[in-house]
Amino acid sequence: MNLKNTGIVIVILIILSIVIYQLYIPLDAKSSQVKVIEISRGMNAKRIARLLKEERLIRNGLTFRVLAKMKGTEDRLQAGEYELSSSLNLSRILSKIERGEVLAHPFTIPEGYNTRQIASVIEKKGLAEKERFIELTKDSKFISQFSIPAKSLEGYLFPETYRVSKGMRGEEIIKLMVFQFNKKVTEEDRRRAEELEFTFHEIIILASIIEKETSAPEERALISAVFHNRLKAKRPLQSDPTVIYALGEAFDGDLKKEHLRIDSPYNTYRYRDLPPGPIGNPGREAIQAALYPADVNYLYFVSRNDGTHEFSSSLEEHNRAVWKYQKTRKNTNR
Repeated sequence: MNLKNTGIVIVILIILSIVIYQLYIPLDAKSSQVKVIEISRGMNAKRIARLLKEERLIRNGLTFRVLAKMKGTEDRLQAGEYELSSSLNLSRILSKIERGEVLAHPFTIPEGYNTRQIASVIEKKGLAEKERFIELTKDSKFISQFSIPAKSLEGYLFPETYRVSKGMRGEEIIKLMVFQFNKKVTEEDRRRAEELEFTFHEIIILASIIEKETSAPEERALISAVFHNRLKAKRPLQSDPTVIYALGEAFDGDLKKEHLRIDSPYNTYRYRDLPPGPIGNPGREAIQAALYPADVNYLYFVSRNDGTHEFSSSLEEHNRAVWKYQKTRKNTNR
């Protein structure tokens, strides 16, 4: 090998060494400090590289961009929050951003929460703006993609614990929740609704009321039976939670007798049959209760003030129960 060729080989080896050093040797292998870096939507590879360099996570922004281009991912780097450290090499950092290994933010939606309550939870987590979230759940064009026969997604935002990235938009969070609803509901459930001569939307409405009426799992099928029996008898449901839903933000926590007279299709003291839509988002157990009511002839129930209820088949029995458990309240003939 002549001197010229030897020089070329040396240069190549030096370049390879630099590349390997840039790609696979972390900036600070001993560092235990983790930084949360937010890559906004629309940031290109150049801006991302500059951000990583400024945050002292990589040595060279150009190397980052060249590697992304060679891998064909420079236009597919994903937005979101990332937990990164200078103990990670450039190749690993790029891989995390390519794959979208974003920081997950958990949030829990309790069973029975309505859309406004869900939107509040999500806004407090810094994931979406409350009013925009609510608007989307009532947007007919947005709703049409889900094949849901309703004017609102109330009832179809499945209550569960979710883990989402901060980069997700309200639309994507809603889609995730509706997807989870469809995952939990089976074809057998829909067939059962038909057997009961209900539409599935009506079952969700009923389930949402059952969910709000009791927190005792063993009572759900009994509550369901009361409402099924009242519907068959063409009696109003007389459910307090439907009135509270109708009052909305005007409800101060104290349901008064005059509230039971408000003119709203959700006032089941004033109007018979089911309200026009769900009053919250029921969980799986409440949906099951709506589909499989207990085989009893109860028409009434009253709170025992301990989280459970006393059930009655006649008005006379109910009045005695009201006197026993609700002496300070006037009988509303539920």
